[in-house]
This record gives sequence, structure tokens and C-alpha cells, in this order.
Amino acid sequence: MATRLIVGLGNPGPEYAATRHNVGFRVVDLLAERHRLPGWKRHGNRLETSGTVEGQSVVLLKPLTYMNRSGEALAARGRKEPLELREILVCFDDLALPLGRLRLRPSGSDGGHNGMRSLIARLGTGDFPRLRVGIAPVDEDGGAMQVEDGADFVLAPFRRNERSAIEDAIERAADAIECVLAESLSGAMNRFNVNAP
Repeated sequence: MATRLIVGLGNPGPEYAATRHNVGFRVVDLLAERHRLPGWKRHGNRLETSGTVEGQSVVLLKPLTYMNRSGEALAARGRKEPLELREILVCFDDLALPLGRLRLRPSGSDGGHNGMRSLIARLGTGDFPRLRVGIAPVDEDGGAMQVEDGADFVLAPFRRNERSAIEDAIERAADAIECVLAESLSGAMNRFNVNAP
């Protein structure tokens, strides 16, 4: 059985740890913690840990290249070991989704996300699974509100009144990845591509 590569996107360094742009890092950190995977080890421009999650052999990866160059870390991993696109799952924050909403997809565009733009450019395709975690403010109807300055917004920490929702979303995102590994992408999509509770 092929090893699954789970990539969490974010920015390295303690100054970014609590920002909205680092949700992907936090999801893979939680997976590593839940399944007692070994400590993260540096391999050039990325951190990796590996082990078994839901009976599947996995490698968890966090780029150390900053968000807009995330594809470089994946390309370096691909030089070490060929990448099977269908075995990759990328988790990242999404400003187009309301806070706490999850969206699993088998493929797609970068959606304006710099990390995904870099990955797609390096891989030459957007045909790989991804899990988007909503970080946008929520309007009265439960939709995503537009943000005036997206670059500043994603690099800011969550507000106090948002923290409970994002902590819950990170837990559910880890659940969703476990469901993909234990069952299937389509099964996880049916279960987790619903409005946040």
C-alpha cells in the first residue's frame, strides 16, 4: 500500500504560530499528537514525521519555506521519493470559507491561496486532494464576509471570540483526514463537507 503524504501549510517561526495562515500546520500537529508519531525532523526545507494513522502508512510534512514558496518543499520531497498525486492531501486555511467550515475536494484551483498556487506551479497540476479550513468572518446568514486587506488578515491571530470555533474546526479537520485514510475521500466529503455546527 502506498504511503500517504499529508501536507499542512503555514509559515515557520513562533511569530506566525497562532496566525490564521497557520491552520494547516496546526492540523498536522494535532494528527501527529493524536497518533503519537515521532518528533518532527528537519529535512532541508521541510519538517517531517511518519508512522501509521488509521492503518495507513503516512508522512506528515510542514514546509519551512514560507507560504508563497510551499511548492519548493514538496518538490524537494518528490526528488527523494516520487509523488503519487492521489496519495497527497494538502490542508490549508481558506479566506473564501466562513470560519470553521471544512471543504474536502479531489482537485481544484489555488483559489487565490499563495501556498496552493506554489504547490500547483511545482506539481504542474491541481489534480490532488485538498482540505480547506474556513477562516473568514461569518455574516448574519452564516456566509463568509469579505475582508478588506486579506494579507494582513491571514497573518493576524484569531480574535478571542473566534478561538473556540477554530479549535473545533482543527479537531474536525483532523477527524476528516482520519476518515479519508480509514474510508475514502468521497466518504469523508459526504460526512465533513457540511456547515459548521
